[in-house]
Amino acid sequence: MLTESRWRINRIHIVTPHEVLYGTVTVEQGKITEIVPEHRSSDKSAEDLPLIDGGNGYLLPGFIDLHVHGGFGCDFMDASSEAFDTITRFHALNGTTGMLATTMTAPVEAIEKVLDSAADYRSNKMPYAQLLGVHLEGPFISPKWPGAQNPAYIVPPQLQWLRRWEDQWPGLIKQLTLAPETEGAMEFITWLTDKGIIAAAGHTDATYDVIERAVRYGLSHAVHTFNAMTPLHHRSPGTAGAVLTLDDIHAEIIADGHHVHPAVIRLLVRVKPEGKLILITDAMSAAGLGNGVYELGGLAVTVQDGIARLTDGGSLAGSTLTMIEAVRYMLEHTGMSLVEVSRLASANPARRLGIANRTGTIATGKQADLVWTDDRLNIRQTWVNGRPVQPDGPAKSDLQA
Repeated sequence: MLTESRWRINRIHIVTPHEVLYGTVTVEQGKITEIVPEHRSSDKSAEDLPLIDGGNGYLLPGFIDLHVHGGFGCDFMDASSEAFDTITRFHALNGTTGMLATTMTAPVEAIEKVLDSAADYRSNKMPYAQLLGVHLEGPFISPKWPGAQNPAYIVPPQLQWLRRWEDQWPGLIKQLTLAPETEGAMEFITWLTDKGIIAAAGHTDATYDVIERAVRYGLSHAVHTFNAMTPLHHRSPGTAGAVLTLDDIHAEIIADGHHVHPAVIRLLVRVKPEGKLILITDAMSAAGLGNGVYELGGLAVTVQDGIARLTDGGSLAGSTLTMIEAVRYMLEHTGMSLVEVSRLASANPARRLGIANRTGTIATGKQADLVWTDDRLNIRQTWVNGRPVQPDGPAKSDLQA
């Protein structure tokens, strides 16, 4: 197993932003320094570079998950470096190289503890998938659409909280989910947008007209589309109709076969403009584990056959999905190519976060955030900044070859 950030991989199908090339990729000091199709010769001397035989598999850009709560028994709400290590290692072994630590609707003290822990974690060397920031999912959501969020802690938008958090942890919060129909939401959305924070609609009872108005104030994103939002009806298009028809809205999708029917995923693929659809996992702590009873946001969750539901009431409660499974599902059920699906998992979220200049695609000069799979998309190795993620510790996934 290579432990250095200088290496070359050959005999590999390279998934670039517009096509799949067959050839060789060179990585030095954590950067992609050369991509050579098989019919061309390299401009570099490879004498001192360890060589990996790609075995005619695939090399994809590392996945970026904007909406993930946990994995392998840990939740970001645990707010500890040990939990963060477990989550980022587990998802890295499943192809994710960057993610947003996603919170739950919780007491303000618990949210602030996550923010403080995330800031501290980011200030140190992150050995696995990189924590790119925090996604606050709530607590400014609709009590009519709590989903698996704890209704006891739902509150209207509190701008003073966000001002305090941004002052204390500048630039840490990258995305915030709220119900745009709540009192004070439009001012809140404007403030978020001015600060460069993605304002996202979710867990919302908003009408189409409210979402249309919110877009004018800066709303630009929808979390787990079709779930926990007013549905599409031919006389009342609701939030779902707005996500489908308003081009300014980026749409997250959980492609696990449980949250959204494949026909509806195909509809979303057809109507959203290029670059506006993003794969997420919404994974909870049970991801990577078996059937059992777990906890999400202080609520009991029962997992049976990979489906997570609130023990009381049966609402879907996040997922046990990984990004590589989402990629496989999209390939099987949508007719999209691997190049197209790769954009949903890597390039599009990188652009959302404003980091496409350094990651999200395989190109010379970019970070070597890469995933090597066999020809059936079983993961062989993940690299973050050119360093291999080792399958040590408790987060070894059974997807890791």
